Amino acid sequence: MSVDALVRNIRFVAFDFDGVFTDDKVYVMEDGREAVRCFRGDGIGLQKLRALGIETAIISTEANPVVSARAKKLKIRCIQDCSDKRATLESLIHELGISLDQTAFVGNDINDLSCLRCVGLPIIVSNAHSDIIQYAAYRTRTPGGHGAVREICDWIEQSMQAPAVLSGRM
Repeated sequence: MSVDALVRNIRFVAFDFDGVFTDDKVYVMEDGREAVRCFRGDGIGLQKLRALGIETAIISTEANPVVSARAKKLKIRCIQDCSDKRATLESLIHELGISLDQTAFVGNDINDLSCLRCVGLPIIVSNAHSDIIQYAAYRTRTPGGHGAVREICDWIEQSMQAPAVLSGRM
């Protein structure tokens, strides 16, 4: 199946947080609090997916208040402190009544591999760790934290709105 056909089938996009929404760097304050840098345009991209009826969520292995705060601002569901990302992903798609084939996962490192290997559309950011590159159907041009989420959302929107190819594919 072509990547275009895979995109048109998507009903749910799950994202890792660190390295996808962020540049995978962390600012640590002297009191131990952490801060990260995100790309503000990602919010508009997520709005586009909502307008298309595509569900979204963040699935993160870490438990960090900064992730919750950003997710709340973006109006995206957030599940943190996941020891088993795939089990969490499968639980979400079961709740949504969709299949793994209708799911995209966006990751950047080996802790995302179990999800990337099971979904219909595995996506990685351009600066993803080299160990996971071979598992991606799509790799962004933009690095994580610099608009990769927006690029993915724009790409999905454009693919969903593009007319079907005359070769008979729908």
